[in-house]
Amino acid sequence: MRAVTLAAEDDFEGWRDAARALAQAHVAPPEVVWRVGEGGGDLFAAEAAPPPPVASGTPLRVPKAFVELAQAVLLHSDPQRFSLLYTLLATDPHRIEDRADPLVRRLELMAKAVRRDIHKMRAFVRFRELVDESGPRFIAWFEPEHHIVRANARFFVERFASMRWSILTPELSIHWDGTTLSEGPAATRGDAPADDPVEAVWKTYYASIFNPARLKTGAMLKEMPRKYWKNMPETALVKELVAGARARETAMVETARSSIGGNVEGAWEALRDEAAACTRCPLYKPATQTVFGEGPLDADMMLVGEQPGDQEDLAGRAFVGPAGQMLNRALDEAGIDRARVYVTNAVKHFKFEPRGKRRIHAKPDAGEITACRWWYEQELALVRPKLVVALGATAARQITGKAATISRLRGQKLALPEGGAGWVTVHPSYLLRLPDAEAAAQAYQDFVADLRGAWALL
Repeated sequence: MRAVTLAAEDDFEGWRDAARALAQAHVAPPEVVWRVGEGGGDLFAAEAAPPPPVASGTPLRVPKAFVELAQAVLLHSDPQRFSLLYTLLATDPHRIEDRADPLVRRLELMAKAVRRDIHKMRAFVRFRELVDESGPRFIAWFEPEHHIVRANARFFVERFASMRWSILTPELSIHWDGTTLSEGPAATRGDAPADDPVEAVWKTYYASIFNPARLKTGAMLKEMPRKYWKNMPETALVKELVAGARARETAMVETARSSIGGNVEGAWEALRDEAAACTRCPLYKPATQTVFGEGPLDADMMLVGEQPGDQEDLAGRAFVGPAGQMLNRALDEAGIDRARVYVTNAVKHFKFEPRGKRRIHAKPDAGEITACRWWYEQELALVRPKLVVALGATAARQITGKAATISRLRGQKLALPEGGAGWVTVHPSYLLRLPDAEAAAQAYQDFVADLRGAWALL
């Protein structure tokens, strides 16, 4: 067995030189034990130090991609990283081109985790100001998952060259005095200041610009996990702001309704314009536009469909295609004037599968329905209908807040979570898909009866 002691957890140069010499001497990977000793010193001086002599023998050539991969992997926190990299080097470093190789795949995932941690440090470090005998000094606390602090030091020097700052971590600390970067011992969170005078102003500003309509909690947590929240002043407000978003929006709507002359139309127009830029789920990408609801804002009945179809997506209006024509005909036979009804959809973007030049309707999934629920709730709060009629299972799920079947809920008065009454029937497009003419005629009459029954409740 041969033991190799590296100066530090991120000692790439030491690993590289030792690994090169061992590989040239044909030492098998299982015969090498990698250890990390105590190291440190001036960061930039270490970069300029000449490497130790390379062992004699046949020159060892490796792909440039291997070197780049090794530089990242060496910063990972996995203690096996040294031996894994040496195994690849000693067997065949050109295997790096085989992305299906299990060892290469594992190393690539480690490198990806390191690059992500580097990005997180750059994005989520927050400096707080202190004043010492030399003037203002800015202190930050960060808890990296990997050994990235030294590798990230140059970024902060270039970004904050005119500041005196320190970044404290549980592994080591780095300090910049305006000319020299130095390294210090590990620190604790208590060594960093809890806040500073600027934070109160920043929190007030952040709270004032917080827009719940653009909030995508899942995406936010994926990019900014909760572990980073405690280190940033604005994230301390997020939980409260998210929890209070619906209450604040409802209060705004009520204020608009109760003001002299009312401002419901202005609030609805602002909501429609906001929805036009909605990116709460991926459906906005292929769709032509958001298709918002329409109709009188004091309507007693609200009809909720599934989603826009091909023609609705192009026109930007709900129920203008074949299903819309079927709905108009049925409303007329039921004695309901469509002009007196507010019409919208559970999902505001067209979901489809391309088939040549055609776009074939695809059913929205639970996540897409949930993402659009915010818009439905705001329409509901503005219009305040006495009865909400769900056309189809997707709409039934939206108005009730849970999965629902038409056969179980059809034709009965429902109590909705937000208050008010609900009614469930089929979607008019269902009638268009029935192949048997006799069955289709009967289904249509049942649909008309459902609409007539809903209107009778009013």
